[in-house]
Amino acid sequence: MASFQTDKSGRIDKILAQELDVSRNQVEKLVKDGLVSVNGKRVTKTSFKVAEGDEIVYEFKEAEKRAPVEIDFDVEILYEDDYLLVVNKPSGLVVHPAPSVKEPTLVDWLVKKGISLSTISGEERHGIVHRIDKETTGALVVAKDNKVHEMLSVQLQDKSMGRYYLALIDHFLKEDVVVDKPIGRNPRNRLKMDVVPQGKPAKTAFKKLLTSEHNVELIAAKLFTGRTHQIRVHLGTLGRHILGDDLYGFKSKRDKIPRVYLHAYLLYLTHPITGEKMEFTAPLFDDMKLYLSKYFNQSDIDEKIDPLTLGSRFTNL
Repeated sequence: MASFQTDKSGRIDKILAQELDVSRNQVEKLVKDGLVSVNGKRVTKTSFKVAEGDEIVYEFKEAEKRAPVEIDFDVEILYEDDYLLVVNKPSGLVVHPAPSVKEPTLVDWLVKKGISLSTISGEERHGIVHRIDKETTGALVVAKDNKVHEMLSVQLQDKSMGRYYLALIDHFLKEDVVVDKPIGRNPRNRLKMDVVPQGKPAKTAFKKLLTSEHNVELIAAKLFTGRTHQIRVHLGTLGRHILGDDLYGFKSKRDKIPRVYLHAYLLYLTHPITGEKMEFTAPLFDDMKLYLSKYFNQSDIDEKIDPLTLGSRFTNL
């Protein structure tokens, strides 16, 4: 338990966030959990007004640590320093634990690696800044401390951090296109997302890269927002589907295409400590590389997915 006497007046959440140098989201949880009092009286509303000279007392909850589980896999590390980690997530690996998830997750792998962040309100988190679906592969950044996590989250919101994806689809796009349609939970199938009027804003740009005589196309996608299943849902509005994505309408036997061929290929961000602009390329996994080699010339693939030029392909969209 700790205390301080405030030298200003204002909302409790704003003053406490400044004093502790943490986000207001963390302070909100602290207040709502009854861990803050002003002049001896417990405060439970973040909008509570304090006056200059008030004594604010707060305490932190110890996070309940996630028990280690047996890990029989490893994850490729693309970059690591004292502040962040960038990995190339394989297909079939769930990022976050959930009651319905029985197998080890990326978070379990992080626990084994010793990366475990705790918020001041006693929530254990593991530095995951953005999500990738279970079957999707590719680049994912992990923060190693709470300050870095907050700074990267801000970059995600202001679009200074982003990702370019590669996908194989079942019918050619008519043209390069931007889809700007809100996404929310599908009211008829809780496993799916859909374009719904009350959904959250979602925007994706799609760029044609290579077409084959077998009606398979390699495309690139740029996310302007980060909704669950966003690329898959927005492609569906165009009548197109990612190979292997039977949840969203791709028609094929699972023994032919065992997973969704969607890969987070290029991740860009500004290092939160050094200020350096950084880009990370996540190599394609062997199964997707093999499928590409069946339908496209390797030199054409290398040219179209060159990390140095991929981002510039979206400048006119």
